[in-house]
Amino acid sequence: MCGIVGAVAQRNITPILLEGLKRLEYRGYDSCGVALHVDGKLQRSRSTSRVADLEQQMRETGLEGFTGIAHTRWATHGAPATHNAHPHFSPSTEQARIGLVHNGIIENHDELRAELSALGYVFQSQTDTEVIAHLVDHMYNGDLFDTVQQAVKRLHGAYAIAVFSREEPHRVVAARQGSPLIVGLGKGENFVASDAMALAGTTDQIIYLEEGDVVDLQLNRVWIVDVDGKPVEREVKTVHAHTGAAELGPYRHYMQKEIFEQPRVIGDTLEGVTGIMPELFGDGAYAVFKQIDRVLILACGTSYYSGLTAKYWIESVAKIPVNVEIASEYRYRDSVPHPNTLVVTISQSGETADTLAALKHARSLGMEHTLTICNVSTSAMVRECKLSYITRAGVEVGVASTKAFTTQLAALFLLTLTLAQVNGRLTEEEEAAHLKAMRHLPVAIAAVLALEPQIIAWADDFARKENALFLGRGMHYPIALEGALKLKEISYIHAEAYPAGELKHGPLALVTEEMPVVTIAPNDSLIEKLKSNMQEVRARGGQLYVFADVDSRITSGEGVHVIRLPEHYGLLSPILHVVSLQLLAYHSALARGTDVDKPRNLAKSVTVE
Repeated sequence: MCGIVGAVAQRNITPILLEGLKRLEYRGYDSCGVALHVDGKLQRSRSTSRVADLEQQMRETGLEGFTGIAHTRWATHGAPATHNAHPHFSPSTEQARIGLVHNGIIENHDELRAELSALGYVFQSQTDTEVIAHLVDHMYNGDLFDTVQQAVKRLHGAYAIAVFSREEPHRVVAARQGSPLIVGLGKGENFVASDAMALAGTTDQIIYLEEGDVVDLQLNRVWIVDVDGKPVEREVKTVHAHTGAAELGPYRHYMQKEIFEQPRVIGDTLEGVTGIMPELFGDGAYAVFKQIDRVLILACGTSYYSGLTAKYWIESVAKIPVNVEIASEYRYRDSVPHPNTLVVTISQSGETADTLAALKHARSLGMEHTLTICNVSTSAMVRECKLSYITRAGVEVGVASTKAFTTQLAALFLLTLTLAQVNGRLTEEEEAAHLKAMRHLPVAIAAVLALEPQIIAWADDFARKENALFLGRGMHYPIALEGALKLKEISYIHAEAYPAGELKHGPLALVTEEMPVVTIAPNDSLIEKLKSNMQEVRARGGQLYVFADVDSRITSGEGVHVIRLPEHYGLLSPILHVVSLQLLAYHSALARGTDVDKPRNLAKSVTVE
């Protein structure tokens, strides 16, 4: 969600800025732009299309420069339109002195807009970002670094900004508060970006800015001050980020590719796991796991559903009570903290603003035992938590998460077994059996992927529908939630999920011949109850689409369509069943002709509240 790239160099930086934007496309955006210092003026190019179109636009105008900033925007204040796209200039004229890009949300923008309008500033956009540009221009004292330090004191909310001035041609100043920002170091050139991936291939020397930092980038100098204006040294890390956009190979979309990568990335995530060892989660994990007597899971969206699944596992196997909270809601309600709680955050990017804020809130309540399940080892979430387990899903380009979700589940199951072992709930025989099942996951998932032709036939039916219900019981209810989310995200079919036993408490009123009902039917202790729920659907003329285990004794018939998964997989069954739901969502969206990898209104990395 929104991406920043900036550079000061002795060479034309246009290719660097554009390549950086391309690498940030995975975050999601609806407009993009570049601004450069050219012959004593600030010039820019903006587009409401893709970065490739912006690149062509700049090629036609010959826009080049040695100092500049670039941005991909996901609309918050103001519709996706050229006049709302970043970079923003102040004054908004040919003689612009300040250029600025911004991630985040400024909560007091209305107050500042009124103040600046009274001073004569004319606003060309509906964004909160233009307010910052005018504020910096109004406060400009000839020293951009000092000016930005003073200006950010007026801002309430979350932000990462990069600013440059017509008056200072070899300087970019950046600041962060609640939104991630990194600095890239070069020889005779320096860079700023939202994450290290944007600078892959340009530099691997990275500084992660801390909350409240303001940084001055010049050709041969990087100077950082903290929130109090005191000079600080931040550690320089060598980060080998992904050096190129993932190749599609034989696949039509990145989402399809990422679905089919799941056998490999599950294997990668579990590589080196030869036994259940607390040390897999970091130094000191054993002492923490021995001390805690409850678990609090904080997450959003798909990651929240992985947390709900983990609740079933942890309470069943480790016998530890678990509370799962939607991160965006948790810090806004009165909760009952407990010092012996293990706070677990789950995030694909490790930069999810709501989850980071919820984590800090939990710590402020005295819960200091923190662990994150995350796909990015250098992310803010990993830096904020004492313990971590890094999934190895690799770069996930598709906005709708697939392989990141299943690797989270694998990591959470490993956490379940570790907590059970530390608390004496796991025998050696049980540990060996669980590890054997986990090692077999790549083969089991590959067998589910082989069902794709059958699922394609179902997708043709779904493509003509506008609503769908998903049913699951027990630990498969969160998987039903995830299946419904995937379908609505990329096909735009309205979908809702329910515990199957809740049908008669309301959702049954929706069931007609036009309402497909997707049912997850593993051969577990609830299978007979689930069959009764399915009969309730058939009695109302509903069409059942059942993903059943091979031995579940559910047969196809009038109004009952069955696809059999190759085997029942016990506690790990949710990981197999969700793969079939991912394929259903993908092929339904494909049949409807939607933009599978970049669904409307959605962003990959949600870095605003």
